[in-house]
Amino acid sequence: MRADTITLAHGSGGKAMRDLIDDVFVGGFDNAQLTELEDQARFDLADLTQLGNRLAMTTDCYVVDPLFFPGGNIGKLAVTGTVNDLAVGGARPLYLSCGMIIEEGLPVEDLRRIVASMKATADTAGVCIVTGDTKVVHRGAADKLFINTTGIGVIPENVEIRAQRGQDGDVVLINGFIGDHGAAIVDARGEMSLDNTIKTDCQPLNTLVEAMLAVCPDIHCMRDATRGGIATVLNEFAEASGVSINIDEAALPVRDEVHGMCEILGLDPLYLANEGKLLAIVPPERADACLQAMRAHPAGRDSAIIGHVYADEASRVILKTGFGGNRIVDMLVGEQLPRIC
Repeated sequence: MRADTITLAHGSGGKAMRDLIDDVFVGGFDNAQLTELEDQARFDLADLTQLGNRLAMTTDCYVVDPLFFPGGNIGKLAVTGTVNDLAVGGARPLYLSCGMIIEEGLPVEDLRRIVASMKATADTAGVCIVTGDTKVVHRGAADKLFINTTGIGVIPENVEIRAQRGQDGDVVLINGFIGDHGAAIVDARGEMSLDNTIKTDCQPLNTLVEAMLAVCPDIHCMRDATRGGIATVLNEFAEASGVSINIDEAALPVRDEVHGMCEILGLDPLYLANEGKLLAIVPPERADACLQAMRAHPAGRDSAIIGHVYADEASRVILKTGFGGNRIVDMLVGEQLPRIC
């Protein structure tokens, strides 16, 4: 492929499009199923059923602005987000699709960097990008690049992670610092002239979840805290399970830089987006073992117990503040930061 920028010809279905697909995507993702260039990826069902008895499927679209930000880019985000949506349901992620809507004029070198990042992240997570689609739209009809990824995984027998399973006495864990991704996007946009070194926390969590399940097969609830932050996820758990959740502000891992940025901008770290953080609700007798397994994993070194579940039909999330009082933490209303993932 010789062009320096994407043109409408690259979406025409002709030779220019084939050159784009062969050079950038097939060459970049580099796996046997993709190189067959069929209109679908094909799997042996016997191989899947050896891993579990249920298929898990998820899909997500990524429209982050800017495309590149400290510690990542839209490609890394697209793979990570879909892998994590499978993993927090207890599934072993296996295969991804990749659909790209590309704006005319996007530099080909930017596209290559994004594809290379997707490949590297997929390799880290142990998944393959096996099928996809490309569309090119007129200049101004999109914002450089939008990506859709769909993921397929397999859930092992006896794993039953659901938002409805929170129970009185359960313990709430998180695998590290909150708000890093949202803060990194604010910094990357360059609108606030802030001087910091915050990077996105974007990372696949599937091997962390495997380590947690190894010591606590009966994890009750688990989700990754992306848009809406941990406050929204905790409210979803409380409402679905018909319980209330107490969390302790002093136990929440928040970087000083993120806390400082939030104070300047009037934001709340509880609502900032994360791309490498999960919340888990586990039985109290397995909480310490699960916490130790999390801290032994690179994606969970800063894991902490941040709260407890108790029986209460009000289904609220209550924060014990640093001043010794309590406040109700509602679900996010509106959007603190648009175009973050």
